[in-house]
Amino acid sequence: MDINTKKLKKNAFRVTKKRGIAASRVRVPGGLCNAEVLEQVAKIAREYGDGSVHLTTRQGFEIEGISMEDMDKVNALLQPIIENLDINQTEPGAGYPASGTRNVSACIGNRVCPFANYNTAAFAKRIEDAIFPNDLHFKIALTGCANDCIKARMHDFGIIGMTEPQYDPTRCVSCGACVKGCDSLSVKALHTENFRVVRSHEKCVGCGVCVTKCPTRAMTRSGRKYYRLTIMGRTGKRNPRLGEDFLIWTDEDTIIKVILNTYKFVEKYIDPKAPGGKEHVGYIIDRVGFQEFKKWALDGVDLLPETIVKDNVYWSGIHYR
Repeated sequence: MDINTKKLKKNAFRVTKKRGIAASRVRVPGGLCNAEVLEQVAKIAREYGDGSVHLTTRQGFEIEGISMEDMDKVNALLQPIIENLDINQTEPGAGYPASGTRNVSACIGNRVCPFANYNTAAFAKRIEDAIFPNDLHFKIALTGCANDCIKARMHDFGIIGMTEPQYDPTRCVSCGACVKGCDSLSVKALHTENFRVVRSHEKCVGCGVCVTKCPTRAMTRSGRKYYRLTIMGRTGKRNPRLGEDFLIWTDEDTIIKVILNTYKFVEKYIDPKAPGGKEHVGYIIDRVGFQEFKKWALDGVDLLPETIVKDNVYWSGIHYR
């Protein structure tokens, strides 16, 4: 069997332990799809796989047991899925165009969850449209609030939804529910003075717990969507660590520009001798320096007046020697 494994991997197929057998990786931006996609995945699994499908940690499907010789046939069957999910492609009918940048993952968001501050799937799709196709290795995750159900801080870019609580004292009955909620479930950013609620702007993480606890709607979410952007979290063999805050109280446009600028940064500084032509972006920043990354990341970016930019970022994590 003469198989170009480099092409196979770029086509988002995984080389398995069994000779001549691959697995097709199906990307689902933001983890949201309709039932038709499930039916199409099942059809491929039954006809060309071994009947099993793995739900991946990045919210995609991995169709197991596909013969490498059937790759072109499977790609043809993937086309309706690609169109259904509106995924960028360079050659219709040829499957996925790149397997470098990983699927953009997201929690369920405010379509369902009362704690989420924004539509995570919609923002994930916007990011997907901006960055794919791409062979560089990036991991991006979006979570609706500071509960961080998607584990955003374990990714190169973690996007955490925020809201600036809006307080209407005319609706407040001084029940203290918001203060109790913030004390027990968040960061103790609220207190009362003269029977009115006072918020500490320095302590508030924009989680929205006070909004969910208020029985009279004296606390509501801000009309503007805000985000906390964390950077360079990672797992792996060397120095796993949590991502640290880079921008706080930022917006969607800024986040997308920072991510796109980071691709340019990586293209400039990636080690040409890196295995497989890939070097984790976090290791590049460690090697080149945060200030150089920051210069690239914020190039041409118009920040909101309220955005907090970290002067420096200090990562720790576990060090293996």
